Amino acid sequence: MSEIRYIAIEGVIGAGKTSLAQKLCDKLGAYLILEQFEENPFLEKFYEDRKRFAFQTQMFFLINRYKQQQQLNQQDLFSKYIVSDYIFEKDRIFAYMNLSGEEIKLYESIFPLLERDIPQPDLVIFLQSSIDRLTTNVKTRGRQIERNLTRAYLSELSEAYNNFFFKYNNTPLLIVNTSEIDFVNRDEDFEELYEQIFRDDRGFIEYFNPEAKG
Repeated sequence: MSEIRYIAIEGVIGAGKTSLAQKLCDKLGAYLILEQFEENPFLEKFYEDRKRFAFQTQMFFLINRYKQQQQLNQQDLFSKYIVSDYIFEKDRIFAYMNLSGEEIKLYESIFPLLERDIPQPDLVIFLQSSIDRLTTNVKTRGRQIERNLTRAYLSELSEAYNNFFFKYNNTPLLIVNTSEIDFVNRDEDFEELYEQIFRDDRGFIEYFNPEAKG
C-alpha cells in the first residue's frame, strides 16, 4: 500500500466518525477537518419535515462541504497527516434519499462541477453499526438538532450507506464493524483499529470485524 497521509472517515449518523477522527488526530498530530453540520440553518427543520426542507438543506451542505474541502489543497503543503470525518462524495447519498426528480436534475448539474476539484483520501474508513447502537449513540449525545431524528430514518440511511460503499472503489477502503467495540472509551479497541488502518499488507478493500472483549 502507498503511504497514508489523508484519512477520511464515514458512517451513518451516530457511528462515531467525529470521535474516531479526533482520536486519530490526537495520535498523529494531524490537521483535522470536521463537518460543520451545526452551521446549516435548515437541518433542524429538515428533521421535522424532510420533504419541505430537503433541497435547502442539501444545497447548503454541498456548497459548505466544497468550500471546506478546498482548504485541503493548501494544507497539503504543511501537514504530514490530514483526518476528516466525511468524504465529499457522501453528499450524493443524502441527495438521492431526499430530493425529488426535478431537484435531483438541478443537483446533478452542479455536483460534478464541484467534485472534480476535490482531492481524494489515501484511505476511507467506513464505520458500520447496528441500528440499535446508532440509536443509542444519538440519544446518548443528546444534540438538540437531532431530537426529531427517527429510528426509521437511521435505518433508511444505513441501507443507503451500505449500498453506496458496496459499489465504492474510488480509493482504498477499510470497512469496520463497530457494533461490538468501543474505540471511544476503550484504548485497546482504538489501538487495535489503529493497527488495522496502518497495516503494511492491507488490501485495497478490506473488512475488519473485531469481536467484543471480555
